[in-house]
Amino acid sequence: MTAPVFVVGSLQPGDLSGGEYVLDGPEGRHAVSVRRLRAGEDVVLTDGRGRWAEGVVKSAEGRDRLVVTGLETVHEEPPERPRITVVQALPKGDRGELAVETMTEVGVDAIVPWAASRCVTQWKGDRGLKALGKWRATAREAGKQSRRVRFPDVADAATSKQVASLLADAEFAAVLHESGDEPLAATELPTAGDIVLVVGPEGGVSPEELALFAEAGAKPYRLGSSVLRTSTAGTAATAVLLARTGRWS
Repeated sequence: MTAPVFVVGSLQPGDLSGGEYVLDGPEGRHAVSVRRLRAGEDVVLTDGRGRWAEGVVKSAEGRDRLVVTGLETVHEEPPERPRITVVQALPKGDRGELAVETMTEVGVDAIVPWAASRCVTQWKGDRGLKALGKWRATAREAGKQSRRVRFPDVADAATSKQVASLLADAEFAAVLHESGDEPLAATELPTAGDIVLVVGPEGGVSPEELALFAEAGAKPYRLGSSVLRTSTAGTAATAVLLARTGRWS
């Protein structure tokens, strides 16, 4: 198994004075009190934006202080290509966080919450900000759990017009919908640029939204004969794209 990943605010060569780093706060507490790491164990520190360094635990102090040594080099993982963005309609309850968690584990690069017209859940005011914060925290924790060093971006909630603009700028744009004549697993995909995929709500993408997205260049595609829930469709589709673009080869 690869070494556990912990997140730091900044990871520049100058941050690693003498090849040593003190991990404290919530991350230090998780390392010491939850993971119970001890001297001699390997760890990876990352800023979640592609920079990372390998180190070895020197000591665990108290309940929330881990001293890591051997941090000689800061590496940088380049962004994956093509970049895969999933526009995720807002599911009910905590199924949005489930969608974010599994898409992050699979390898999605960006997630855009979408307030579709048929969404039962709508993000408004403080409640919306709190929900967005949960999505971002979920992406961070799932990124750590899946040993990623570049976590997915979780954007602010988008309107249908904003989604259409995103689709228009993509190298390949698609809407998961049962009306699609072509399966996503058989279409020709780019090897660079941006792929943007729209996942509708449980009530489906409205005809007006389909027309708007079609004007932006996004065709409807289907995954298979069954209809997946909105909280799982994005993960399944991302896996198809990762396999077919060669990112999983």
